[in-house]
Amino acid sequence: MRIETQRLLVRPFEERDLDALCAVLSDPETMKYIEPPFSCERTARFLREAGLCEPPLVFAAEDHGGVIGHVIFHACGAPDRYEVGWVLRRDRWGRGYASELTAALIAEGRARGLKSLLIECDPRQAATRRIAEAFGFRPAGREDGLEVFLLDL
Repeated sequence: MRIETQRLLVRPFEERDLDALCAVLSDPETMKYIEPPFSCERTARFLREAGLCEPPLVFAAEDHGGVIGHVIFHACGAPDRYEVGWVLRRDRWGRGYASELTAALIAEGRARGLKSLLIECDPRQAATRRIAEAFGFRPAGREDGLEVFLLDL
């Protein structure tokens, strides 16, 4: 998958992206509602198992400065329902990137003929919840302690 938006590029990960991804996933504030911060070793394993696998579960997100995080886009529970999401470098927060990525992922889902998309987030993650609701995702309960939001396409 390759998606270009006005300011961002979503593309398959490459091994050379490890250092940039480690900078994102090792930041305690970025990972606050996701998992404990990753070591570079844990990030390398994540990259291999989720980004360099076939089909990939996550993709690199870039702006003009290079890799700024990753985008989640993979089948979830059914072949025509995908999980979507993003994890972005803290210094890129507040620029509208998450909304830009969400719009692009919805368009990609529609282009692929998917029936629905879902977003999972920690209940304390107000920003993610706001984005989900702004794009028409509806609350669909909780799973494994996470709020689940669904969007029918």
